[in-house]
Amino acid sequence: MRIGQTRFAAIDFESAGSAPSRADEPVQIAIVHLTGTVITDGLCSYVRPESEVTWAARKVHGITDAMLEDAPRFRDLWPQIKPAMEGCWIVAHGAATEKRFLRTFPFHAFGPWVDTLHLSRAVYPDLPSYSLGAVIKSLGLESEKEIQTANFRWHDARCDAIASLVLLRKLIAVCRLEETEPDVLGRAGLDMYFTNRREKLRWK
Repeated sequence: MRIGQTRFAAIDFESAGSAPSRADEPVQIAIVHLTGTVITDGLCSYVRPESEVTWAARKVHGITDAMLEDAPRFRDLWPQIKPAMEGCWIVAHGAATEKRFLRTFPFHAFGPWVDTLHLSRAVYPDLPSYSLGAVIKSLGLESEKEIQTANFRWHDARCDAIASLVLLRKLIAVCRLEETEPDVLGRAGLDMYFTNRREKLRWK
């Protein structure tokens, strides 16, 4: 199967925030899909944590304890998470948090993974910042229709998942990878691969 035919599932979490003597927990999850150039919704849900949302986390994403009162527990979402991710290449921008939270389901076997943080660094090694919002801005992707919607806002799990797929779509297009095997997106030695690719294609 080629990259242009591969089904990608971007996953993003917002969290309750860490504090002394307590582990961080998800308070929102979103899974969004990309096939070819088309982005479609999958799952988006608040998640009710065991602990209160910290002040620092609330300042980032705006999710309050009151908004989570009727939300499901994370484990209760498994019947929705599993089919939304099965058979997909899993996408995240800086995948450590997503992988850590998914350890709640120790035998899920999701993957392979594509980290758009590592990929954007390999393709564009001279950007001033590699935060998701900064890369989207640097590459002029703020005008993409999925980001131009009225309800788009950063640090919302669904919107951040969409943005990671907008970025992946751009990276695939600029590198002309549509007919390439998808394992190139997760291979070791990305920097050297894309250095050679830049010299061959001479993209900007």
